[in-house]
Amino acid sequence: MTALTTTWTASLAQQRGRIQVGSTAERVADLLRGQVLEGELRPGMQLAEEPLVEALAVSRNTVREALQKLSQERLVEHHRHRGVFVRRLGRDDLSDLCGLRRAVEVGAVRDAAAHAVDPELAAAVRAAAESGRRAADAGDWGAAGTANAQTHLALAALAGNTRVDETMRALVAEMRLAFLVVSDPRALHEPYVEANLALGEQVVSGRLTEAADELDAYLRRAERHLLDIYSAAIAADRA
Repeated sequence: MTALTTTWTASLAQQRGRIQVGSTAERVADLLRGQVLEGELRPGMQLAEEPLVEALAVSRNTVREALQKLSQERLVEHHRHRGVFVRRLGRDDLSDLCGLRRAVEVGAVRDAAAHAVDPELAAAVRAAAESGRRAADAGDWGAAGTANAQTHLALAALAGNTRVDETMRALVAEMRLAFLVVSDPRALHEPYVEANLALGEQVVSGRLTEAADELDAYLRRAERHLLDIYSAAIAADRA
C-alpha cells in the first residue's frame, strides 16, 4: 500500500463511525464523495477494494455498490483488468458541467426568491463565503476552494428541494475533479472570494432576485475563466 493510499484510507477510517449498522452503500459513497470535495481523492488515484474494506469496516459487496454509484455519477471509472480510478475530466466535460451547474444553481435561487427562505439557509451562504475569505487571508487556497464549493451548495439549498441538493452535490464533486488538476489553486479560487461574500450579503438581506441575476453573470464569467485555466493545466500535463 502506498503512502498516498495510507493517507486517504486513514482519513476514511476516522470517519467510519458515520456508517451505522445496517447502513447502505450510499453512506460509503457519501464519504468517498466528500473526500473528492475535500481534495483527499484526486484524479487518477486508484480505489482498491481491500483498503476501503479495511478502512471502513464494511463488506466487499458494500464497497462495490458504493463504487458503482460513484461510477454512475462519473466520479470514478472502471478500467478493465486494472481496477477503479478517480476520473480525469476532459475540457468538454468541464464545459458541460459549468452549463448544468449554472442552470441548476441560478434556477434554485430564482425559485427561492418566490417564497420565504429559512434564515438558517440564508446564513449558511454567508458563513461559507466568510470561511472562504478567512482561508484566503491565511493563504490556504485548498481550504478556500472547499469553502467556494460549500458556498455554491448553500446557494442551491435555498430552494429547499432535496433533488436539487442531490444534483448540486454530484455536480460540485465532479467539478472538483477538474479543480484538483490545476497547479495554482490561488489563480483558480481568488477571483471568487469577494464575489461569494457579495452574494452572501444579498441573500441574507433578502435580495434574492438580485442575487440570482448576479449569480448568473458570475457563473458565466467563471466558466470562461475555468476553461482557460483547465485547458492550460491539461496542456502542461501532456507536455
